[in-house]
Amino acid sequence: MDHSAHHTAQHGDQHADHTGHSHHAHHAGHAPGASWSMAVKATLHCLTGCAIGEILGMVIGTALGWGNVQTMVVAITLAFLFGYSFTLFAVRRAGLDLKSAIKVALAADTVSIAVMELVDNAIIALTPGAMDAHLDDGLFWAALLGGFAVAFVITTPVNKWMIGRGKGHAVVHAYH
Repeated sequence: MDHSAHHTAQHGDQHADHTGHSHHAHHAGHAPGASWSMAVKATLHCLTGCAIGEILGMVIGTALGWGNVQTMVVAITLAFLFGYSFTLFAVRRAGLDLKSAIKVALAADTVSIAVMELVDNAIIALTPGAMDAHLDDGLFWAALLGGFAVAFVITTPVNKWMIGRGKGHAVVHAYH
């Protein structure tokens, strides 16, 4: 029996809380540092990539006179592409090979981007007239930016929950 096991067997767990659970057991399974600040930073990181991709897709589709479905498909595709690329470039700079970097980006951002895109595009689709608005129309930009704001508010707690469980952007922190 090692020293710590012998000590615990003789004296019990000195760090038990008022429920009788040890401090270590109480926090088992939770990654350290799942703060709101970390979740906000992860969400802003994701939002930046998503916004660039989605705005670019909306501008391309609207400028070319494409229909709503084609424009949304391009916008969502570019949102994922740009969202992943921000993490991909960061972990590549940290020295990860391309295959590993892609795995990290997929693990870090998929849920965050998916939630953000679902919320953002639902807001746009549900805003009367927004799907038919043109680039020079304030409604186009109000719906788009309003959708991003609501998506940020909804995605931040999702990211906090994931980071607290060692998922999402928590996988990126090993490379910073």
